[in-house]
Amino acid sequence: MKRNRNIYRILLLLSFIGLNALLLFGISSILSYLNTGADRASILHIEQNFEETYTPKITWSNTTNEGRPIEDQTLKAVEKDYISAWNVRNLAYATNDMYGIEDYYTESARKKINNTLQLNAKNGTTLKTTTIKHNPTVNFYSTDGKLIVFTDHNVAQYQEVYSNKELVSTYHIAPSYKVMMLLEDGFWRIRHLVEIEPDSEKNNPSQRETIDAKSIKGINYYPKNTPWDMYGKKYDSAVLQKDFGLIQQMGLNTIRVFVPYETFGKATVDLKKLAQLKQTLTIAEQHNLKVIVTLFDFYGNYDIQDWTLTHRHAEQIVTALKGHNALLAWDIKNEPDLDFESRGKEKVTAWLTQMIKNIKEWDSKTNVTIGWSSTEAAENLVEEVDFVSFHYYKKPKDFLNAYAVLKENSKDKDLVLQEYGYSSYSGFWNLYTGSNDDQAEYYKEMQAYVAQKNIPFVLWTLYDFETIPTAVVGRLPWRKKQQQYFGLFTTEGKAKEALTYIKAKK
Repeated sequence: MKRNRNIYRILLLLSFIGLNALLLFGISSILSYLNTGADRASILHIEQNFEETYTPKITWSNTTNEGRPIEDQTLKAVEKDYISAWNVRNLAYATNDMYGIEDYYTESARKKINNTLQLNAKNGTTLKTTTIKHNPTVNFYSTDGKLIVFTDHNVAQYQEVYSNKELVSTYHIAPSYKVMMLLEDGFWRIRHLVEIEPDSEKNNPSQRETIDAKSIKGINYYPKNTPWDMYGKKYDSAVLQKDFGLIQQMGLNTIRVFVPYETFGKATVDLKKLAQLKQTLTIAEQHNLKVIVTLFDFYGNYDIQDWTLTHRHAEQIVTALKGHNALLAWDIKNEPDLDFESRGKEKVTAWLTQMIKNIKEWDSKTNVTIGWSSTEAAENLVEEVDFVSFHYYKKPKDFLNAYAVLKENSKDKDLVLQEYGYSSYSGFWNLYTGSNDDQAEYYKEMQAYVAQKNIPFVLWTLYDFETIPTAVVGRLPWRKKQQQYFGLFTTEGKAKEALTYIKAKK
């Protein structure tokens, strides 16, 4: 009997442990499900087709040369195989594997690459690299049409060096190359790719316009019925006319809008959506509003293989909108510092640095900034931006101290409070502790600080929203509910008490 009781006790104990384990597993699964949607990694591509992952810009110049004239079809074939050769070379250095090299390099060139890969593998070294743009000039094209020699000037390259899978260094470089390609079996293959001294780049004086950042009094904008989904089939110019008129009546002069990278078409921008974005600026101009255009919303990859795709995306938007009277600034990325932990600070800042450089080449006049999530994060890349933008959602009483520290470390750049606000949500998920009065008190205090220091501001946001997309904050109901009630107007369009403290600053 005693033995049976011990067996029963052991079985009961094991059952208790098992039930608790199942309970904990169930809770963790639920929390994991609720948190999905806001994870930036979930929207990233992992594998793509060859052509979809590498699209550097290539600009030929001076194609007249000794020998026979180059046919357009031939030049396109050379360009295609040359870029493909760079792509397989980049992949080979990243994996220490010769896969694909045979198709685009002659035997002698393959030996040099193979020797490098063997040495890297022996030392535990890998090299991730990409090129952003190529500037080839033809030096010679043979009369039999089977050999071409050209110089690729100041190739914009970025490299990451890894030792035993640990990132040890990064480089932005712009070398030039002397290139010889042979036509073999219908393919143009590289026989020689020799690095030479880069050309001296002309230092043209800056043509950038200086904006009066201290004049910015603005608001982050989404239509109340289509938050985070402004363009495409839901785009409605009549809604923009009404809302921009309302913003103008509030005494504000600036709006900040967002371009979602994925849904805008990535490397091949949706021309209809681009036209809608341009019309948004035109409607803003009609209401005397300037526009900060935030690029790369809902992007979080930064991987080297993605760089050329993001540059083609930005180039299409920037070149289409530059010179528009309503365009105030390019905001490269919303809160990129939130990706530091998952993607690595070095990768994120390297991507931002190269993107800023290229945008300034495509648009030499419009100012560039970055929408950092905090005053601390905004100390990054201060020298690269034209003015420093930061977000602040902490307690108002700590604002001036945080602002003073950033001001001290911003190298005399203008500072813009680009996002701030307070949710008036009062319900189960915050124990009914919020209210419209609390929101009004928040703005009363914050606007006093803004006026005291003459700080340009862009508050969050015009309307409360009926729904918040899962991709914005995940499925956690206490986050989604908070996010729904940051507006100065209710979902019905009724003004909230906080509006008093904004309208007073016309």
